[in-house]
Amino acid sequence: MDWCDAHGINYVFGLPGNAVLARAVEEAADDIRTRRALDGNPCLRGYAETRYRAKSWKTERRACARIEATTLGLDIRFVVTSLAERSAEYIYDTLYCERGQAENLIKMHKAQLASDRTSCRSPLANQMRLVLHTAAYWLMLTVRDAIPKAHALAKAEFATIRLRLIKLGARIVESAARVRIAFAAACPEAALIRHLAIALMPAGP
Repeated sequence: MDWCDAHGINYVFGLPGNAVLARAVEEAADDIRTRRALDGNPCLRGYAETRYRAKSWKTERRACARIEATTLGLDIRFVVTSLAERSAEYIYDTLYCERGQAENLIKMHKAQLASDRTSCRSPLANQMRLVLHTAAYWLMLTVRDAIPKAHALAKAEFATIRLRLIKLGARIVESAARVRIAFAAACPEAALIRHLAIALMPAGP
């Protein structure tokens, strides 16, 4: 954080909670916890912010808290940021959580598309393998982005999409003008596959 401050770089970092931070947002946390209990909601989320300076810090910094009350209790997560503008909700949900989503996509690239299998002796061969894995990643992401947002698979991991949409038995009939794919009558995702075929069809000239 000192390095970022010295070089004019903004940041949002996760911040471990402690008793001092908990006391600083206790009023907001108690309000959220009470409103959840009175309304009978299974979960209620709110946000708060405070100024905080750890013993090892040279200066006081802005700390934002995501406070979530559920039937199981209270969960509070903190981040520290150099950004003076925008709300605590925007800092946490939009900026900080997007970092987590980027990490999830990297994990899918490695674990579900096996991009870390660079076992060839030649560095050029391993580079080519990584290019092919990245092409597979781009194709899977394109398919997922084309799924309607309300569908259960819209946020599915690549392994789930592969099992539900790609690893299917079908009959292929080729003609001079088109390729027909005949799925089983009981195919559970037939309507979605039809939608994807139309959505991903190249636009005409």
